[in-house]
Amino acid sequence: MKKTVKKAAPKKVTAKKPAVKESPILKDVKQLYSFMQDNNIDTIEYDQNGLYLRLVKSKPAVMPVPVAVGAAASAGGAVAPAVSQEQYKETIKAPLMGIFFRGSSPSAPPFVKEGAQVKKGEVICLIEAMKVFNEVRADFNCIIQKVLIENGKPIKQGDALFAIERI
Repeated sequence: MKKTVKKAAPKKVTAKKPAVKESPILKDVKQLYSFMQDNNIDTIEYDQNGLYLRLVKSKPAVMPVPVAVGAAASAGGAVAPAVSQEQYKETIKAPLMGIFFRGSSPSAPPFVKEGAQVKKGEVICLIEAMKVFNEVRADFNCIIQKVLIENGKPIKQGDALFAIERI
């Protein structure tokens, strides 16, 4: 009687990639980066065993977008007419173009009223420009004689906002 012997198929040998040994420094950097991301940290400094490392999250650059005066007028209605400075002895002018607001919200009282005495550094109004509310502060002590712009109206840089008297 003959015995039949079956030969097993040869095993495929695949070349293994050599294991890349990660440096301990790179491992530390990756851990620090993960820690920053998980905890929403902007800057982290690491100094150990002669290794000094500072990781800083970059912030998106803020690029000012020029807006034509005509475009602002058509988007937000008519631009408020500029009050001539000759009418009043002294005025506080708008430092930028935007929408003038007397208070922090439509239902909130205005920051200042006519006849109010204002101290240097006190917030007197808000100007909204590109969805950002910018506080306008008094540069010196004064009395607000007259509010020259209506609440919620578009203004241009240099427009007179308040007629004032220095004290």
